[in-house]
Amino acid sequence: MQKSIETILGDTEGVAYFFPVFRFEGTDEAAPAAYIQAALHAGELPGTVAVDALMPLLRKAEAEGRLRGRLTVVPHANPVGRAQYHFGQIQGRFHLGTRDNFNRHFPLLDRPEAALAESAGGTVDQRLKQRLVALSMGHDIVLDLHCDDEGVDYLYVPSTLWPAMADCAAAMGVAAVILWEGSSGASFDEASLHPYLLMPAGEARLDRRVVTTVEYRGLLDVDRKLASADAEGLYRLLVARGVIEDPTLASPGPFAGRVAPIDHIDVVTAPCAGAILFDVIPGDRVRRGDRLATIVQAAGEDGGCTDVFAPQSGTILTRVCRRTTHAGEDLLKLVGDGPSATARQGALED
Repeated sequence: MQKSIETILGDTEGVAYFFPVFRFEGTDEAAPAAYIQAALHAGELPGTVAVDALMPLLRKAEAEGRLRGRLTVVPHANPVGRAQYHFGQIQGRFHLGTRDNFNRHFPLLDRPEAALAESAGGTVDQRLKQRLVALSMGHDIVLDLHCDDEGVDYLYVPSTLWPAMADCAAAMGVAAVILWEGSSGASFDEASLHPYLLMPAGEARLDRRVVTTVEYRGLLDVDRKLASADAEGLYRLLVARGVIEDPTLASPGPFAGRVAPIDHIDVVTAPCAGAILFDVIPGDRVRRGDRLATIVQAAGEDGGCTDVFAPQSGTILTRVCRRTTHAGEDLLKLVGDGPSATARQGALED
């Protein structure tokens, strides 16, 4: 394993940002190569601790000569967002200078090698995005580790790669897979796959390509037990796809979780401001018309509460971790049994 330090110059003199990159070479140039990054939204740390728990497994495989494919690991992909604090709270989702989401507007390249020729211009968040895309190019497997506010563990998977990626979902043991197509706002996963979609099928080799955003439950799900379980899931995926040899592991069985296209997701919003009393947790099965939450808008007054009901039958995917809301704010995501009447185009959130 080799460790290097990436440097991203800031937008003013005397400011620079650094993040480590770990590289494992592997023994077989024909084996699949994998790229794993975590904490692109800098305050989302379940993926970072999962990577920390994975690293001893990778070192052991390397020492025993079982690491066939190249591996690139970035445990902290966003030092810019990690440094952004406002009144004591980390602001790692949007760059405060440009107001741009750190997981939107990545460069969409027409060919993988174009990443090496990308200009280092633009603002610091744009330079960071250019560098991350360049690091990911040339890898057959690209995993971007995130988390939601509160939620089950699930994957966003390009529909082009499904069901070929079902073994990966099974290996990781996630509860759900959300399939998307078209544009996701030039998110990292879209940018990592984009040039390969423009290639001839034989050259693109989409059958062996894995690109996904991994949502590891919620912001507070950062503990040893979960980190170890998530690391084992990542390791099983790498074994299943031939990056690592491990004869002690069986091949993943069929994926038993929920699979739904992104237009089946209802993003349920608050009808008014107030305190949120949830009736459901992520993973709950609900029927159309079930009460999902109550908003206490005028405490102690007759008619001071407003109920929020399920627009269709389905499964609760996520909910916000705050217990105060304003009118129109997202409360939860429901994976419906059918298409949502109010399906959003592109990315589900800003």
